[in-house]
Amino acid sequence: MTPLDTAPPSERLAELEADNRRLREALRDAHTALRASEERCMLLLGSQEEEAFAGAVSGAAPTVAHVVETDLSPRAAWSADVEGRITHVPAAWARAMGVTRESLLGDHWLRQVHPEDRAATSSAWARAVTSGSTYDAEFRVRSAEGRYRWMHARARPLRDAEGRTAGWHGVTQDVHDRRSAVDALRELNETLETRVAERTHELAATNARLQAEMGERERAEAALRQAQKMEAVGQLTGGIAHDFNNLLSGIMGSLALLEKRLELGQVDQAGRYIKAATSSVNRAAALTHRLLAFSRRQPLEPRAVDAHKLIVSLEELIRRTLGPSIQLEVPAAPALWSTLCDPNQLENALLNLVINARDAMPSGGRLRLETVNAHLGWDEVDGQGDDVLEGDYVCIRVSDTGTGMTPDVIARAFEPFFTTKPLGQGTGLGLSMIYGFVKQSDGHVRIDSRVGEGTSVKLFLPRFDGATAEAGGLTGAAQTPRAEGETVLVVEDEALLRELVVEILGELGYRTIEAEDGPAGLKVVQQKKQRIDLLVTDIGLPGLNGRQLADAARESRPGLKVLFMTGYAENAVFGHELDAGMQMITKPFNPDALAARVREMFKA
Repeated sequence: MTPLDTAPPSERLAELEADNRRLREALRDAHTALRASEERCMLLLGSQEEEAFAGAVSGAAPTVAHVVETDLSPRAAWSADVEGRITHVPAAWARAMGVTRESLLGDHWLRQVHPEDRAATSSAWARAVTSGSTYDAEFRVRSAEGRYRWMHARARPLRDAEGRTAGWHGVTQDVHDRRSAVDALRELNETLETRVAERTHELAATNARLQAEMGERERAEAALRQAQKMEAVGQLTGGIAHDFNNLLSGIMGSLALLEKRLELGQVDQAGRYIKAATSSVNRAAALTHRLLAFSRRQPLEPRAVDAHKLIVSLEELIRRTLGPSIQLEVPAAPALWSTLCDPNQLENALLNLVINARDAMPSGGRLRLETVNAHLGWDEVDGQGDDVLEGDYVCIRVSDTGTGMTPDVIARAFEPFFTTKPLGQGTGLGLSMIYGFVKQSDGHVRIDSRVGEGTSVKLFLPRFDGATAEAGGLTGAAQTPRAEGETVLVVEDEALLRELVVEILGELGYRTIEAEDGPAGLKVVQQKKQRIDLLVTDIGLPGLNGRQLADAARESRPGLKVLFMTGYAENAVFGHELDAGMQMITKPFNPDALAARVREMFKA
């Protein structure tokens, strides 16, 4: 057996349990053997005594002592008078006890009985004589060697013609060997029980120690996870702070310069500073969208998509991005299944993968964008996590012949702000954004890579049975749509943003009503005389959130159109698809985008 102080905890526990099982089996076998031995002995002894009784009762009192040798031990027939005084014992029996036959007659035989058994033996014999019932007792008798041996005595009364007791005939059997065997088995039984109890106690102590070790290990693992979590949070917040500080510096600097130029009346440079600030704002919005994608909380607009057609629509842009030194391959995809996802986010994901592949091939190479139907069976998803399900998928494989990645890099590839690119050449959010988008779309991502051979990234998006949307293209600038007499209720707790939305809609000719929170907005809605054609509301409102406000508003105004403004689509608010007549616009948005979305809702 493996020593307890060196074996692993699981092995120690298993060995102790095995020993415990063996001891219990031995104890059970000992019990069985003990019962069988007692039954055999009692059966044989009973048959011998019955034989002796039959011989004794069939005739007159024996006048000649006899000793019958058996395969177990000797026995002797004896007789007593009506008052229970011994009148006859075999001489050989007396010699075996080391006394004369006369010294056993009457009541003197009790002197040979062990002192501890004498009182009980005498009382049992007196009760039998008084009641005339069968005498049956076991006691110890001193032998000629001075040792005590166990005897089993049985006697029956002899009746006269009138049924009165006329005397006694009995048989005494030496049962010392049987009693010794029984005692030995009992001692073994008690020993086994003690050993089982000891091992059980040891097992319990070991189990308690193992539980303590497991608890300590769990606490250590929890502390490690917490440290890793804090390290990840620190890395995440540090990266966010770095990027946002750069963006805010651009915004603040541009606005400060713009203010100075306006004070000096130098308006000719205003456009440049406004564009610089706007560029920083757009970059900040893109950063927040990537973070939301990684956290799987970005607002998505899923549609049925033909992935191959979408890639073909991006082919020219991808070729310009790659440059002439990288060969692009887009093989045909006959009978490709559709998938349900946000096509704009899928485009962003593909462009991110293309840029990563380009950077991994500084000296040129080959990039292959392939779409195929794929079925993942249980053997392929087992061990990949609870969120990876078997079924049919559309697989988009982006493969390059670049430098490849080491296993350590692959393990951290999806971490936010992790990048192997030189400082200033990458945010480290590209792959994390892709990972979040695919997971949010109920798919999963795999990376296969070898250093010096290239990398293959596979996006698995669930199969969708439905009509696909045509891949869109760039459209020219359209005139900002204007109001046609509609009334819009704007509910936003951020005062500055509420004022901006009201001003934007007012300039477009809409009549606006504003409220600072959910309860205030609900009061306006419940005013039956007040016309409201559209509810524009933030989601994260105090009191009532935007979704609760919309549901309450539709109870009194069925079919009321609702436009949600949000930075992310939180599951607690959107536990299901948006109802008919509801849409969503993502913050930050420019005035033209808001105007177009509002006009679109009125025309729907």
